[in-house]
Parts: sequence; structure tokens; C-alpha cells
Amino acid sequence: MITVAQALKAVLSLGTPLDTEVVPLRHASGRVLREAVTAERAQPPFSSSAMDGYAIQDADHVAGNTLRVIGEAAAGHRFEGVVQQGQAVRIFTGAPLPHGATRVVIQEDVTGRDSSITLGASLEAATHIRPAGGDFKQGHVVKAPKRLTPADIALLASMNIAEVTLSRRPAVALLATGDELVMPGEAPNDEQIIASNTFGLAAMLEAAGATARMLPIARDNEASLRQSFDLARGADLIVTVGGASVGDHDLVGAVAADMGLERAFYKVAMRPGKPLMAGKINGIAMLGLPGNPVSAMVCGEIFLKPLVDQMLGLPATARETITAPTNKIIPANGPREHYMRGRYRDGTVKVFDRQDSSLLKVLHVANCLIKRAPHAPEIAVGAPVEIILI
Repeated sequence: MITVAQALKAVLSLGTPLDTEVVPLRHASGRVLREAVTAERAQPPFSSSAMDGYAIQDADHVAGNTLRVIGEAAAGHRFEGVVQQGQAVRIFTGAPLPHGATRVVIQEDVTGRDSSITLGASLEAATHIRPAGGDFKQGHVVKAPKRLTPADIALLASMNIAEVTLSRRPAVALLATGDELVMPGEAPNDEQIIASNTFGLAAMLEAAGATARMLPIARDNEASLRQSFDLARGADLIVTVGGASVGDHDLVGAVAADMGLERAFYKVAMRPGKPLMAGKINGIAMLGLPGNPVSAMVCGEIFLKPLVDQMLGLPATARETITAPTNKIIPANGPREHYMRGRYRDGTVKVFDRQDSSLLKVLHVANCLIKRAPHAPEIAVGAPVEIILI
């Protein structure tokens, strides 16, 4: 068996950044920007008022001063004249600052309306002006690669960007195997269970930026598996779930090898997730995940998500960890790297008592994986542990 670090290195070697496509900005959120974008104009493109009030000159900013109102400026409608000393222009938030004006006095600090105003006794020092380019200048660059957030989309729109160059979404074919499986909504017999792994993995993949195509469940015979592999052609990545162990009915590895699989490794010193397999089949990256639900999802977190990042052109590394104190004693670990389910809350990690790899309900309430090194010693209550937030 190889280590988790060795397995991750081998998995990442299977993928390279995919090609790009130009996409309307409206449909770019959550996707990966692959070419830097440059602002075509400053924001704001002109000095503007930050408040409703009156645009005046600094020399007139004197308590009790009376000024003549000569016009009005609103958002999208500039006052075309020039403000001279002794004059004011009624102005609204977002309106361009009139020529000659150097500050805005807020409407709460004046009395009078229409043709004249008188400044109050207590005037604010702030000018209430948003300077041209105060947010960003023309030529400001948003660098790539970057996964675009809603805030990024708003910024790019304000930079007058209508289209962006993004990574193509990796197309992932998901293949569940086993005579025991039926789809949700079907009627299982007494010996069958509901297929859940591919549904969880599809959700994980799509959240990570890929597209997931769920293939029909492959039965435990060579003909069915061959047909499923044929259906996966055209994908950027094939992910099988189950059938990769050493039992008489675990045929995935053998059938894949017969169809051209160049295997990078089989078995990893980790729990859950020992029977993990990876390689390339006819030039397509393939990852064979264990059939136990928690094992499949944990392997998805540790290996599949970084591989998707690699394909999207993002930096692909081991999952980031943080440290936090544990709420209970954790026994000494065995020879395999252990990813225990837990819940991180209020700065402390609650380690769940039940860690069996078949327990989806435990994974459902978990929000972190406690990462335990091989042969790690016992951890005392309150001692720090490494966790991966999920």
C-alpha cells in the first residue's frame, strides 16, 4: 500500500488543465477564470456625491452662510453649469459632482429650499464625495486562475466586462456497481439497498465545478461492466464506485485492465478508503472508489476534489487543515492514516463515537474530518488535532 500523499500525487498526475471557453458573465459565477481581466473604465468614472444634499465650494462651508441654489444634479443627470462662490446645486446620491464644487453638505445640515439655503450651526467635516476611480482605476486587473464568487461577478460587471474566459467544466462519468443496488424510488427486494454514493459524489463534483453524468448501475458481470465503460467514453474522468476490492464479485479492476487500464496504484494506507484505485483507461483518467458510502465520500474529499481543481487549472494540493482542541480522548492510531468524522463548533472538535464506514447519518451531521497520522499517539481531551472542514 502507498501513503495518502503518494496516492494524491499519482491522482493529480492523471489530470491536466482542460481547454477554455468564453462565457457570458451572467453564467460565470462559481466557475474558474482562466484569463486575467482588465477594467475598461474607472469606478466611479466621475467624482460623485455620497449623500443627498447640496454641492458647494469649500470657501462657503461656513455655519450660517446663505447660498443661492442654481440647479439640480441627479444620478445619470449632470448639472452642466459651474458652481461659483455663494452658489449651491441640489444633488442626490450617485450624481456627478458639478464643476466648481468641492464638497457636499448633507441636507440635514441646511434650512431653506428652492432658491436659497442656509447652512446650520454644526457642519460635518466630511466632504461626502466619492472621487473618480475611488473604487478602482481603469486598467485594474483581476488575476487568473480564480474561482469566481458573486462579489467577483459584481466587480467584473462594474469593470464593463460582458464575457470572460473560463475553464471548461470537467465531464465526469459516475459508475456505481453491484447487484445489490437499486436507484432511489425503485422497489428493492430483501437483499438489495439503495444506491447513494453516486448521488453524493455527483453533488460534490458539481459543487467543485465539474459536471456529473450518472451512468446506469453496472451489475456484477463482465458484460454489464463493459457496457458501462463504453457509455463513459467522451468523459474527462471516470469514477467507479464499488467493485474494486478483492472479492470474487469485485470485477472492476479486472474488466478495466482488459479494456486498457494503465493502473497507477491500488490500495492506500488510509481509513476509510483502503481499496482505492487510479489510472488511465484509453487516455481517460479513472478513479476507482470503495463501495462503502463514507469511504467513497471521504476519498472524494481527499482525492477527487483536488483532481477537479487540477483539471480546472486551479492550484491542486492536499486539502487545507486547521487545528482545534478535541472534546474527548482519541485512542492511538493504527498503521493507516485515519479520517475520523466530527463536528467543529465554537472552536472545539466533537469526535463522534461511531466511525464505521457505512454510517451515512454520522457523515450527514459531520462538518469536518479529523486527520490522524499513522501510529499517532493517544490524544488527550483539549489537545489540538488537525481537521479538514467539509
